[in-house]
Amino acid sequence: MHEVEVIRANRKISERTAGKLTDILRVAPYARVSTDSEEQLSSYKSQVAYYTDLVEKRKDWVLVDIYADEAITGTQVTKRENFQRMINDCMDGKIDMIITKSISRFARNTLDTLKYVRMLKERNIAVFFEDENINTMTMDGELLLVILSSVAQQEVENISANVKKGLKMKMKRGELVGFQSCLGYDYDPTDKSISINEAEANVVRYIFDRYVDGAGAYVIAKELTSLGYKTRYGNTQWHDTTVLGIIKNEKYKGDVLQGKTFTVDPISKRRLDNYGEEDQFYVKNHHEPIVSEEVFEKAQAILSRRGINRRGVEKGKREKYSRKFAFSSKLECAFCGGNLSRRNWHSGTVHEKVIWQCVAATKKGKKYCPNSKAIEEKILEDAFVESYKLLCDNNSDVLDELVKRMEAVLKSNDFQKRLVKVENEIHAVEQKRNRLIDLHLEEKIDKAAYEKKYEEFEMILDDLLSEKEQLEQSSQEEIDLGKRIEHFRKVLEKNEVLTTFDRCVFESIVEKVIIGEVDKDGKPNPYKLTFVYKTGFYNAVQSKMHKQFKKKRRQNDVVDLPSYSSADTC
Repeated sequence: MHEVEVIRANRKISERTAGKLTDILRVAPYARVSTDSEEQLSSYKSQVAYYTDLVEKRKDWVLVDIYADEAITGTQVTKRENFQRMINDCMDGKIDMIITKSISRFARNTLDTLKYVRMLKERNIAVFFEDENINTMTMDGELLLVILSSVAQQEVENISANVKKGLKMKMKRGELVGFQSCLGYDYDPTDKSISINEAEANVVRYIFDRYVDGAGAYVIAKELTSLGYKTRYGNTQWHDTTVLGIIKNEKYKGDVLQGKTFTVDPISKRRLDNYGEEDQFYVKNHHEPIVSEEVFEKAQAILSRRGINRRGVEKGKREKYSRKFAFSSKLECAFCGGNLSRRNWHSGTVHEKVIWQCVAATKKGKKYCPNSKAIEEKILEDAFVESYKLLCDNNSDVLDELVKRMEAVLKSNDFQKRLVKVENEIHAVEQKRNRLIDLHLEEKIDKAAYEKKYEEFEMILDDLLSEKEQLEQSSQEEIDLGKRIEHFRKVLEKNEVLTTFDRCVFESIVEKVIIGEVDKDGKPNPYKLTFVYKTGFYNAVQSKMHKQFKKKRRQNDVVDLPSYSSADTC
């Protein structure tokens, strides 16, 4: 057994710096006040003076610098410039110990407190909390620090709850909270009054008048852009979302709705639209209206009627795309290249019938597509049955090849991955926008730069949300296509010949239907129907002229559709 001599420890690990022992500690005091009130700024100056005097009294301490943040919240350390500068100096080996008044001064977020304490501890840098008398290099474990920092975070949450309660009391009394301004109104922060800006109010009146007259938000936005009117942020480029936002804003009829958004928690400071999660406060006749209540309500009725397809969808959730009719997005006008939309003629009468018409002709006017004609849905269905017969008769192996190609396309599509990527991009842009808002609230950027950047983020978000909606639609169509292919395969296995229109078969194999053509002599034929299949095959059938069809319909319930010969099937 060997004799062992015990050499007792005589120094602390906190006295070690970059692997060398030193008798002098390089100390960095950190001070912070949360608001820019005169009382708190006085407290800030007192803290700076106190730490300067404290370090000078200790012979074994040398002052590196005093790091202090004024009027900055403690919940997110990324917003405290001097705090970040102090951490960087620690990483560069310039500091041996940080002194701060309390854990709540260092950080009020438990995760941030532990993150930075551990990071500094790995480099043998101590953090000393005066009020709690904790030195992170000498304490036995993190339990006490975790408990105390959790208490500090709870304090933040309690303060946030009290602030929210105070703001709600103000809203309940009818006071304006957090209102800046909106197009058509000027806001005076001294007396919190709203007054009409006549130059901008004329733009608002124009929007409401045009909307009540029947123009859509997209059309109005195009008109405002061409007229050179400016948005609230000074841009001359208008978007339909901006127009709709103005139409929905109750302030233009003299009322105020407060509590439209809310903060989820004081740590992340994430804000969401309020769909009933928090109380809202509605004040009637709060200020002078720009439009009458009658005009405003008419606009809301039109808005509600146009959005009837979205009724029943829970607020805050996007409605999933659903192709209601078999021919939706499948019909293409041969004359203008536009789509055809479904309409009812003589609705509610014995003469009611469903027709499909060129969108350009119905929405913009007949002069934009003069050669297009309305075509009955029954004609389209019968024409497909005829086209399907031509395909089967002339191409024995075409249908099997069609299914194989469709399945190959289905496997090659990867909409879900792109959808996840777009959702991540949306989240990133929203975070950037939230940081921009925080910078503006902290007065780190001027109003003009804030408004310009905010508008850019809104435009990017609009584009991403549109792409997301399209990808959701494509993903849903991908699922539906798989089901339709399976149905179509069963039809093929049974060797069935269609006698009536089958939507599943139609949607499985048809890419689009071109309505009309211009013949070799340059004459328009609005009743030529060309079916383009998903493999590139196509064939055409010729429906009766409309007048002949009406005459024939009186004689027979079912009308035969003469088709081109099989030689015209490609």
